[in-house]
Amino acid sequence: MSKTYYVCKYTPIELLQAFGGECENLNQMPEGFDLADQIAHPNICGFGKAVLEAVMTGKVKELVLVNCCDTIRSVYDILEDSGKLDFLYMIDMLHCDGECSRERTVLQLKGLARAYGAYKGSEFDQKKFVEAFKEPEKQKEPYISVLGARMGNELYEMVKESMPYSVENDTCVNNRSVGEVKPPKTDDFNELMEWYAAELLGQTPCMRMMDNSGRKRLYNDPNLKGIIYHTVKFCDFYSFEYAQVKQNITVPLLKIESDYTVQSSGQLLTRLQAFAESMNMDNLESGEKKMGKGYFAGIDSGSTSTDVVILNKDGEIVTGIILPTGAGAAMGAERALEEALKQAKLQREDIDAMVTTGYGRTAITDGDKSITEITCHARGAHFLNPEVRTVIDIGGQDSKVIRLDENGAVANFVMNDKCAAGTGRFLEMMARTMEMDLDQMSEAGLTYKEDITISSMCTVFAESEVVSLIAQNKETDDIVHGLNKAVASKTAALAKRVGGEERYMMTGGVSKNKGLVKTLEEKLGTTLVISDKAQLCGALGAALFAMDMVQK
Repeated sequence: MSKTYYVCKYTPIELLQAFGGECENLNQMPEGFDLADQIAHPNICGFGKAVLEAVMTGKVKELVLVNCCDTIRSVYDILEDSGKLDFLYMIDMLHCDGECSRERTVLQLKGLARAYGAYKGSEFDQKKFVEAFKEPEKQKEPYISVLGARMGNELYEMVKESMPYSVENDTCVNNRSVGEVKPPKTDDFNELMEWYAAELLGQTPCMRMMDNSGRKRLYNDPNLKGIIYHTVKFCDFYSFEYAQVKQNITVPLLKIESDYTVQSSGQLLTRLQAFAESMNMDNLESGEKKMGKGYFAGIDSGSTSTDVVILNKDGEIVTGIILPTGAGAAMGAERALEEALKQAKLQREDIDAMVTTGYGRTAITDGDKSITEITCHARGAHFLNPEVRTVIDIGGQDSKVIRLDENGAVANFVMNDKCAAGTGRFLEMMARTMEMDLDQMSEAGLTYKEDITISSMCTVFAESEVVSLIAQNKETDDIVHGLNKAVASKTAALAKRVGGEERYMMTGGVSKNKGLVKTLEEKLGTTLVISDKAQLCGALGAALFAMDMVQK
């Protein structure tokens, strides 16, 4: 028997079950939108495309939609014309819970009942209807809530695996409260539908409802330990709520955005793990091993370089190594560790504990523990300068700004999106376009005459702009300054989002770019602290966590 899929918590799934339907929330994240992009506008939200992709691949044959936004209306029109579905229906659910809305909803329920009953060839079964109502489970233990727009199953599973507490899905389609009260004992179908309409409309409202003040209960629960707020690219409903949530909560908060593909969920893993670490620092700092020779190693496996720091039992840096990562993270880490041990005149067995971090941390199997680069950079920066409250790390693959508390723990952080715009990779590509090395580029940005603006931060489009400027005989120094200004503007915006405050420290290899550092200081209106160990900061933090693993 084919399943009947739905996409909204206002869908009357109990009514569908009363006609013999087997209902399932359509919530899978596809690999991409190859088929959807052929029939839909590219800027409709990722979830709308995911629905189209599921239907066009033949997975879905029965679908009930709720008229909640422009995207769903577009999806309905496209699918109606496609002829791919055996059953397609859209309910016109109003945006308020009042007497007139309930009357209108009753008519919608009766219309669906007629259409679905005719399709199934079955009659309304009151017993099945009553049995379909399940009382929602209420979370009584400490938990983390996922709020905002609906989250794909694959991403939700990743969230659950990453968090130190149980996770409750309170996104738009999942916080369904129908079933808290059982249907009245009556054989009158009209009376049942009147009660049912009130139950559907009386739920904790989604953001499409005119009065959504009832949503406050979702983030005022005393058992709530943290919030992950999810939005979908090109969906505006839930972006407004995030600002309100941010102002009214005291628990840790992480905002993430997906485009509803499996690929986008993978890009978010580091952020989720860093958020989990910030709530579970005691576990990271617990002594799990006995003291041996008294040496501890941290490996930071980045997309460009692999850095290793070895500390002694007094917390002194014995050696620090920076080598190109090469083709594989594991192989690059092995080479860098061997070189560090060689310089320190140590053997692998002399290392009591080793922590890995960075882009390739999960590929390194030789470490005792893996910790995100966000947590490690925070720890390393605090070690180098306890006065630092904001860390800026422009890496090869991504950029991040981390706000620290007085103990060096992560108070908040933000990363750039999955595009490499404004990263070290971006600067490398621009240098290659202008036939310069990075050292030359660093100096060139200091001496400019014309204040050129590079309008695009997309690596491809920016490269086109640079080529065009070269063709106009613009000075190299001026072009480089324009690139520095573009990167600095993007980074300063990240700092503002995270609530950056004095003092600022810049870490990573890009901190050696003098022109960019100067431009960023101008944008921030402050002087950046840049340690001679700036590029080793992540590996240093990892080594410090390795020290914590050993019983003192």
